[in-house]
Amino acid sequence: MSCEKFKNLMMGYIDDELNEHDRGAFLGHVRSCAECSSELEHYRKLKEVTDGMKLTSPEDKIWRDYWSVIYNRIERGVGWILLSICGILLLCYGGYKAVEEFIADPTVGLFVKVAILGLIVGVAILFISVLRERLYFWKRDRYRDVRR
Repeated sequence: MSCEKFKNLMMGYIDDELNEHDRGAFLGHVRSCAECSSELEHYRKLKEVTDGMKLTSPEDKIWRDYWSVIYNRIERGVGWILLSICGILLLCYGGYKAVEEFIADPTVGLFVKVAILGLIVGVAILFISVLRERLYFWKRDRYRDVRR
């Protein structure tokens, strides 16, 4: 087999995630291939360095000082409110334009028109709400940069 297949198995070997068959095939290849052996050694050293690293976050005092200023709290809240409202308005406008001819049709009853407009507004609000929620959790996901 080519080196490419074994290079794909390399990280699995380093992380001890290979089954016995793949592990044996990988070790056999590494013994006979100087390039893969060198690359394996490089990744082992890299893993040693990265295993010793720790993520640092700002000290609690820095965050407390930042959020104690009323302007910072208001600024973030107002920003999210404006983003949500304007997003909802734009989505409602786009939805209205999509069904504008249907709404303008005099043969369609008022109840149906109001229901369709309510549906558009509801979908817009839910879309923005779910989007905000996903952004919130995406920023706080500790495993965001981990490849599976």
